[in-house]
Amino acid sequence: MPPKNGRDETRLIRAGHNTRPAVKTVGPAIQKGSTVLLPDAASLYDEANHLTYGRQGLSAQFALQAALAELEHAQGVTLYPSGLSALTGALLAVLKTGDEVLVTDTIYKPTRRFCDHLLKRFGIRVRYFDPCQPPEALVGEASDAVRLILMESPGSLSFEVQDMARVAELARARGILTVSDNTWGAGYLYKPLDHGIDIAVQALTKYVGGHSDVFMGSAAANDRKLVRALEDGVIHLGWAVTGEDAYEMLRGLRTLPTRLAKHGQSSLAIANWLQGRPEVARVYYPALPGSPGHELWARDYTGACGLFAFALRPGPERAVNAFLDDLTLFGLGFSWGGFESLAISCDHQLKTRTLRPSYGGPLIRLHIGLENPEDLMADLQRALGVYAQQAGMA
Repeated sequence: MPPKNGRDETRLIRAGHNTRPAVKTVGPAIQKGSTVLLPDAASLYDEANHLTYGRQGLSAQFALQAALAELEHAQGVTLYPSGLSALTGALLAVLKTGDEVLVTDTIYKPTRRFCDHLLKRFGIRVRYFDPCQPPEALVGEASDAVRLILMESPGSLSFEVQDMARVAELARARGILTVSDNTWGAGYLYKPLDHGIDIAVQALTKYVGGHSDVFMGSAAANDRKLVRALEDGVIHLGWAVTGEDAYEMLRGLRTLPTRLAKHGQSSLAIANWLQGRPEVARVYYPALPGSPGHELWARDYTGACGLFAFALRPGPERAVNAFLDDLTLFGLGFSWGGFESLAISCDHQLKTRTLRPSYGGPLIRLHIGLENPEDLMADLQRALGVYAQQAGMA
């Protein structure tokens, strides 16, 4: 309380600390603060029992962590300022010099940059593997130096599905950790920890946020030693997220099931329609019967999101660009998971892979948003006509 006889400068510093109890609202309170005031001198260095600094999280961050733990069926969840930092932070928390990491060749491109540059600098060897390689061969051929297997299923851009549960089972028998980038499954359509994977990572920026306007990532684990390693990694590397961003993520999480159902329903309708188009060589969407990986997807996933790819019949890059430029309802931009539809060409990114299978023609990735699917199909139909003309098909 302000001192009764204090000067204005002192009274203004002490004023405004409301002693009334906070009312209960639907969302958590957003606390803003770097300094945390401790109750007494003995608590200043009692980190085991007291939160001592705001970077460790406050009310909204704790509420989001608790909700994500419910979603992921996890004992602990750590937060990071982006999806990429969640993945890199999780890896740095458990790896050391001399370790070897097996990484799916279809991994998210920024993760690949981290593996090729930063991990290499710290004496950690990275080897990329074919996601279609049988789990028995992948784990059985792993050297004794392999500490971790990093998977992303479905794979970025081309959507290969991996038997992650079997990989996790075999890896655990050899003392090898497994990590899944589960952004496509969003912790809702697929729960890696339930399938034996040690650490589940996702870019909350995508579907949990849902509005393409806030960055964040998470890592979830059940083993208490791994949870502690992740928590220590956050502290040691200085990661932090704001209360405002945590609040936005928690708000998005509330509607995640409803939004994902709409994304998946519309995507399946559009993928089916694209499969019958003469300009399309093949559709790569695990939820689509006949698409590569459909059987594994049907076994492990409870639904599908709005992200998939399709290969155009062979044509020059100018025709691909003409197709994209003719789209009016699909924005041309990276990322995904928001309410809006997006499209990108993939071939430039595919060049960075170690293995380069043919997908039948130029690969296009779509994110199907919450627009009416009939309108989106009409937009695609017109642009496909432009592609056919430019590619000499018409």
